[in-house]
Amino acid sequence: MASLQDLGNIPIVGAGTPRAQTLQGAGDGHARRRHAGSRRTTTSRRLIDIYGAAQGRDLGSVATDIKPILAAAQKELPRGSQIIVRGQIDTMTTSFVGLLAGLGLAIVLVYLLIVVNFQSWLDPFIIISALPAALAGIVWFLFLSHTTFSVPSLTGAIMCMGVATANSILVVSFAKDQLAEGAEAARAAVEAGFTRFRPVLMTALAMIIGMVPMAFGLGEGGEQNAPLGRAVIGGLALATVATLFFVPSVFALMHGGKAAPQGPALQEANVEP
Repeated sequence: MASLQDLGNIPIVGAGTPRAQTLQGAGDGHARRRHAGSRRTTTSRRLIDIYGAAQGRDLGSVATDIKPILAAAQKELPRGSQIIVRGQIDTMTTSFVGLLAGLGLAIVLVYLLIVVNFQSWLDPFIIISALPAALAGIVWFLFLSHTTFSVPSLTGAIMCMGVATANSILVVSFAKDQLAEGAEAARAAVEAGFTRFRPVLMTALAMIIGMVPMAFGLGEGGEQNAPLGRAVIGGLALATVATLFFVPSVFALMHGGKAAPQGPALQEANVEP
């Protein structure tokens, strides 16, 4: 029953009455009280819907403020009654859980894929050591730009993980080649940082410059995708620095205790006539 008219159209039959008549024909009815919620019945249980919307604030902070209010109201409810939060808050929570799980799963799958390609458990760990810097850059840039976490920003974080990992693979792969040729671990790491400086920087700058228009939210509806561009820019900015300086340092530290293998030229030089 959505209105008072629906209630008045209910047919009623009295004792000794030959035919039925409507409820509104037997009396007058009018509304005595109005409220913002609406009452409906579902699965044989009464349900009252209370609608609300966030205005001038992000949905996450509003949901945080609502939680203690609902917790206090839950204690005063009659037995058998409960409060359930639905709508955009429920959708937001589900989306965040799914994207965060996807981000963690992406990191794990990338690590396992690199393990298969490098045939090592140590080198993939060195490669993904730049990812914490990428996550820190995302949080830092979103904080400076007064941007809240959202589905687009988490999507940008997943994109940033792929580019940061690809750049780290370039550095570590070249360092391993230098190590195989007989160079020391520290020397191989320094050579990898210098040699791969331009490719890594060009890849990161191409991605960052391409995301600048999106980060400014230009065009109609551009503000919705602006968090994605800002997340990519902040993550790649710190991830590039970590790839060129931190990753070589970790490589030198992890491989520092290994003796440099001797190549064919060094073996021939040690043979006496």
